[in-house]
Amino acid sequence: MRSFFKNVLANIVAIIILCAVFFIFFIMMLVFSAMGNDKSVVVKKNSVLTINLKTNIIDSPTEEEVGLFGLNAQNKSVLLYDALEAINKAKTDDHIKGISIEADDLNAGLTQIDDLRNAIEDFKKSGKFVYAYGNGVSQSSYYLGSVADQYYLNPAGGIELKGLSTEVTFFKDFADKYGIGIEVIRHGKFKSAVEPFLRNDISPENKEQLSTLLNDLWKNTSNKIAASRKIDTAQFRTVVDSLYGMIPELGLKYKLADKLIQKTEYDNLIKSKLSLKEKEKLNKISLANYISSYADDEKSGEKVAVLYASGSINNGDGYNDIYSEQYIKYIKKLQDDDKVKAVVFRINSPGGSANASDEILFELQQLKKKKPLVVSFGDYAASGGYYVAMAADKIYSEPNTLTGSIGVFGVIPYFKDIANKNGIRSDIVATNANSMYYSGLNGVTPYGVNMITRGVEGTYKRFVHFVTQNRKQTFEQIDNVGGGRVWSGTRAKQIGLVDELGTLNDAIKFAAQKAGLKSYNVDSFPKKMSPFEQIFKDLNEDDVSARIIKNKIGKANYEILEQITDKKLQSEIKMSMPYQIKID
Repeated sequence: MRSFFKNVLANIVAIIILCAVFFIFFIMMLVFSAMGNDKSVVVKKNSVLTINLKTNIIDSPTEEEVGLFGLNAQNKSVLLYDALEAINKAKTDDHIKGISIEADDLNAGLTQIDDLRNAIEDFKKSGKFVYAYGNGVSQSSYYLGSVADQYYLNPAGGIELKGLSTEVTFFKDFADKYGIGIEVIRHGKFKSAVEPFLRNDISPENKEQLSTLLNDLWKNTSNKIAASRKIDTAQFRTVVDSLYGMIPELGLKYKLADKLIQKTEYDNLIKSKLSLKEKEKLNKISLANYISSYADDEKSGEKVAVLYASGSINNGDGYNDIYSEQYIKYIKKLQDDDKVKAVVFRINSPGGSANASDEILFELQQLKKKKPLVVSFGDYAASGGYYVAMAADKIYSEPNTLTGSIGVFGVIPYFKDIANKNGIRSDIVATNANSMYYSGLNGVTPYGVNMITRGVEGTYKRFVHFVTQNRKQTFEQIDNVGGGRVWSGTRAKQIGLVDELGTLNDAIKFAAQKAGLKSYNVDSFPKKMSPFEQIFKDLNEDDVSARIIKNKIGKANYEILEQITDKKLQSEIKMSMPYQIKID
């Protein structure tokens, strides 16, 4: 027995020592990583600014995920605003001779690529070159790369140029098969976030809005590609319909690429452009490193603050996504900061909790009373994402922003049939008539449905009320373009849901002008977390489990699973858009 306890104790001590060694090693990795990041970057002569596979373009610092599962990640996240400023600076930087786009699978949203393309078009006015190279090129990467003076493709590569589509997944048969009941209350025939639980096919209304939306987005996108590549629009449609880009020889024939060459040949071509000798090194500098070479540690003087709101809108406190408690703190801090003379609220959200959206809107209304508040839309400003914009002095949208979705819904699942099939039933003892208006086993009582419906209708009327105030239209006018319908930014401007089509920079310039600022600095909020903070914030059971599942089944499949299991969908009235559209 004594020997047994000795062995157990020895094993425990060994485990403790192993854990301690791992922890020390882990901390050392972080320290060395931080030290590496602190090295000053020197931009050498004859450098080429490079947009490559290691660059993720994000709207907000909250979108960056380091965590335990990102320690070995090679990709570096760059804020869109910083990327645009870098390209603008490179235009007049004598050390930067050109731009090379080498991203096969660009991690950026549609409006972000629009802004990058515009910045590169402006860069070309300097007379410096812009080249692009691809292997197996995604549609989003080609959309950016097509802006180049010359596009080069690997002889064994291809371009996935196919147009836009969306796939709507339905869960009604799944729910019926396994005895899961779903009570749905919504306002708006276009509020299709709940359709997957009600139908086995797409409704005519949803098909109509999706078709209009996709065609608007693709028209904006395809026209720019065709113009950059000097391809007739009718021929370009044939090229896309026939998937000619997937065959390198056809891509060359139909002007998607200028030449088929290997990567080494591409690099030698740039060296020749720079008049470099054969043995001289080609100096490429990434966006992230270029930004590091000149970024200021602390900005002083009068400021225009950009408050980024990216992700779903939720109650409570949190860093990633938009949490009402945290954003109320941000807004109050900006309101009380005397150096901040104007605020740009950058929204990139498909919506979420109606209650959280209302809380954020109220605080923004208080902020507006003290200083100018301008709103800029990114990829999404729908439902709750549009609702929180209603405090703005002026709203800027990108042409391809998914905008509107003025509608409200509630989804309440219950499990009566599956419980009964497995011999489970319940009796209810209550003090009042509706103490148990909802039960996971028995669903919602008729009176409960009636009251929730009244809540949904009341929330919709409140939503439309704030829109009428901000957009200066009648209830009937907003209701006609509301009902949960999503519009492109181009159409949103036409129907009066936004004021101007413009970029984040346009919004910043207007905010500064409205505040009477001739000289100012731009400061971003929320502040970026350190690697330590990002990693240790993820050390809870739910986040770790979610990340493991996401890594195993893939992001797209995880998002479908989340629609079924998300507790947030089951607990409150929602202002949320039903889908996300990507150009990949």
